[in-house]
Amino acid sequence: MIHESTYIDDNTTIGINTRIWHFCHILTDTRIGKNCTIGQNVMIGPNVTIGDGCKIQNNVSIYKGITLEDGVFVGPSAVFTNVNTPRAHIDRMSELASTYVCRGASIGANATIVCGTKIGAFAFIAAGAVVTKDVFPHSLVAGVPARHVGWVGHAGERLQNESDAPTFVCPRTGRRYSLVNPDTLLEITD
Repeated sequence: MIHESTYIDDNTTIGINTRIWHFCHILTDTRIGKNCTIGQNVMIGPNVTIGDGCKIQNNVSIYKGITLEDGVFVGPSAVFTNVNTPRAHIDRMSELASTYVCRGASIGANATIVCGTKIGAFAFIAAGAVVTKDVFPHSLVAGVPARHVGWVGHAGERLQNESDAPTFVCPRTGRRYSLVNPDTLLEITD
């Protein structure tokens, strides 16, 4: 489903069962995976890849140099930058810095993602946070600038520490995780 008010440029690929709502613009050489939902007033491209099962809420622009893996959630009015030192009177499009958002990550409403960063798998960026450096997988970050404040599981729930040991449990699913070093959380599978 693509709303009639949306513009789709040439050389774009849009996967099956993807829904694109009102007043969007998908620029050339952009690939959007299957089963995605693109909210109102979203601009994507050019040369952007969006994975399968992504949800991009209203009023988001995803510029050249940004990649979203499968299952990424981008909240309303989240902001991605594309140049570190912009000036209106200086063309810096040759200085685009890539941003990579790994699978399953969530970006809250009104968060800002400064270009050149990588957001790890299943990380959770709190609403209004300003991400200025890479975010570890499963990390919960909040604030300006964003800082690590906890861990989240695959379901997006904040993990609870089971005891004094470096193990955590998801209150929604019961999945258990172990902190193997200060920046690496792994699921316990046995």
